Amino acid sequence: MYLLVLIHILQSSLFVVNSCPALCACTYGNSGIAELRLVQCSNPGISAVPINVPADTVKLRLEKTLITKVSRAAFYNLSELRFLWLTYNSITSIHPSSFVNLKAIRELRLDGNLLTSFPWEGLRDMPLLQTLSLHNNRLSNLPVHASLFLPNITYLDLSSNRLTILPGELLDLWFPLPGQQGGQAQRRILGLHDNPWLCDCQISMLMSLSTSLGSPVVLVDKLMCSRSLGKSGMLLTQAELSRCMRPSVQPAATRVISPLGSNVILRCDATGYPTPTLTWIKTSAYTDCCQEDNVENSEDLPRILESFLQESPRVGVRWSVISLNGLSYKDAGEYRCQARNMAGISEAPIKLKVMGVTRLSLSKKKSQKTPSRSLSKHKKTYQTPATTITPSVKENHINTTLFNNKAQKAHSLKMFKVDKDIKRHKMIATSAKKNTPSAIKSVTESYDKSSNTLLSETLV
Repeated sequence: MYLLVLIHILQSSLFVVNSCPALCACTYGNSGIAELRLVQCSNPGISAVPINVPADTVKLRLEKTLITKVSRAAFYNLSELRFLWLTYNSITSIHPSSFVNLKAIRELRLDGNLLTSFPWEGLRDMPLLQTLSLHNNRLSNLPVHASLFLPNITYLDLSSNRLTILPGELLDLWFPLPGQQGGQAQRRILGLHDNPWLCDCQISMLMSLSTSLGSPVVLVDKLMCSRSLGKSGMLLTQAELSRCMRPSVQPAATRVISPLGSNVILRCDATGYPTPTLTWIKTSAYTDCCQEDNVENSEDLPRILESFLQESPRVGVRWSVISLNGLSYKDAGEYRCQARNMAGISEAPIKLKVMGVTRLSLSKKKSQKTPSRSLSKHKKTYQTPATTITPSVKENHINTTLFNNKAQKAHSLKMFKVDKDIKRHKMIATSAKKNTPSAIKSVTESYDKSSNTLLSETLV
């Protein structure tokens, strides 16, 4: 029983794969390697996308039908589809998830429908898409975010719509700055004619850049102004767009020297029309005093800095600042403030030098501070002689004073001794006159005692 069910499922799936939708024609085409299935549905009776298109279909054409909308996952089972043509129908809306699972598709054409908008984010489901044609619709706006989903598109036809302006982001995509795109710029073909373009600087620069030598963009046809005052019906190349002005950049300072660990704000002002956008780029590391402390790899330069603030006080004027907090040696180097608009590019360099204590300067400072420290110690010996090893001037003065006092005392004792001797001689003479031996003896003993006392005092 289960075997019969399995056989029935396999037969049903094979029937779906090999069957052709009603009101459609299915054929095989030779690609040179293998035969490819082609399905074409051009009957006015078709009002919705067929759901039973063979899974091995490589090219599907739904043309001149009454299809008005494309629903979610309308082509989910067509993983091998490479070409999808939905041309000259009555399509007014496309779901953003209509193209899910179309990983192999290369070409999508929606010419001759009634689209007022297109789900650009749906292009993420078609990573290999290269051709996108929206010719002859009712598109009046090309959103800024469209540029995020068009990097692989090499043929874009937006002709015969109601577009008036192009966002600058698309021009950045089509004309990248040198160094912002690796290798050679991808060549693109653009169909922008037959739109009521407003003759502004964006569209003027598009024409100028597309005609320059080696331009990565080729325009299918010339553009004409239709809504510029006094220039209706003129070719854009003939319009005099005097308002366009190349940006001019003026930095607040071209050379900044700041100590290690400090905070620095770099600022630059730019003027131009259209109002320029500003970008900070670090182009080189500083090559002066502190190479041994600079750990930044010079191979990573130039590097676009992201953390900065910019404001536009009025049309045509813009200023930008970048804040560097807690400076280190790796912050030193050359910074460039770059201004860009559709009229051109300008930039101004600012050199930042970080000053701090290096190994060399530190050793010099130590050698310079050594004499002053010894001098301070010498000065301290005058105040605290007890802490010094060698005698100071004040100590010598005290010793000299003590010596003088002792000499003066010895001199006084000597004079006193002389007076004693004189008195002794007088006493001896008096005693001799009296002829008293006991008196002579007492005088002599007292003299000897006094002499010993004087002698001991003198030795002290």
